[in-house]
Amino acid sequence: MNRRQGFTLIELLVVIAIIAVLIALLLPAVQAAREAARRAQCVNNLKQLGLAVHNYHSSNNALPAMVTFLGPAYDPKNSGGPGWGWCAGWPIAIAANMELQTAVNAFNFNIQSDWPHNSTVGYMSVATLLCPSESQAQRPGFPWAPLSYHGNWGGPGVISAWTGTIVPNETNFPMSWGWPPENKAYFGLQSVSDGTSNTALFSEKLLGLSGNPVVTPGSSNGKRGYYKVATAGFNLPPAQATNDALTFLNACKSAPVTTTSFNSVSSGAYWTFGYPWNVGNNAYTHFNTPNGLSCIDSAGHNDGDNGGINGIVTATSNHSGGVNVAFADGSVKFIKDSIAVQTWWALGTRNGGEVISSDAY
Repeated sequence: MNRRQGFTLIELLVVIAIIAVLIALLLPAVQAAREAARRAQCVNNLKQLGLAVHNYHSSNNALPAMVTFLGPAYDPKNSGGPGWGWCAGWPIAIAANMELQTAVNAFNFNIQSDWPHNSTVGYMSVATLLCPSESQAQRPGFPWAPLSYHGNWGGPGVISAWTGTIVPNETNFPMSWGWPPENKAYFGLQSVSDGTSNTALFSEKLLGLSGNPVVTPGSSNGKRGYYKVATAGFNLPPAQATNDALTFLNACKSAPVTTTSFNSVSSGAYWTFGYPWNVGNNAYTHFNTPNGLSCIDSAGHNDGDNGGINGIVTATSNHSGGVNVAFADGSVKFIKDSIAVQTWWALGTRNGGEVISSDAY
């Protein structure tokens, strides 16, 4: 009697189980390899931005302004009053150094950046300005094209405003808070006395969410929101500025996971324009450490729905464990979420006089 060849049911199940185990082992490795490639591309994007800034500096002996605010003469017909219009942001300032001369030629700097006359450029997506690890497909400011990379606005605004490398060209409206008027663009690399290798230029920030949905710190999109936290308020200019800043930061870090956002749409909504106090659109602050929450103080100065001058506008990314940061010398480094607060603050100031060890970050 001939014996029929074949697999038994048990053998088949064992083979299937082995294949499933192999797939389970391979998938994370494949995903990790893809993320490594995306992170490398992100680093390259930031290097291109750093190179563009250095070329801009070679021509103008100054770093580009976060926004080019033209003051009361900018838009006398705007319903918000003289000077209250969207202005040209730092990416359009260096666009010619990013092989985007045609976009610069088509952009009208004499009118508001969000007017229809500038929509051709504003709607145009620029790959160099978008992190490939960004998972948000919809444009938060549709149809305007978004921005993943933000300029270093500086350290905590409750201590001193506009202390970074990418700051507004005009900060005198209003100046009732007593911050130094000299902390504004345009200055050159010679003003980065802390050292260009120890001063941040750009970092990443996750895009806002289309439609401004409510998010919570404990949700998957928690890092995209802005949250109000209650502190004792600020004394500006305060005698205990650092203590005020740390109190505000601790309140933000300890916000309950059920806290609801009041804004989740504004971050990186527009690449071609910005506003001096609309910080989170194209800038970030060295206040909370990377991938932490972004907050404003509900008991103190509430001067912006996405951070404002006093707010905590945090660098965030989908990279595991940290964010990429482009420094003023053109280098790009990966900064871990675990960096010490004081070191992160020091990396955000251009002339704070802090001493930073090479192994501190």
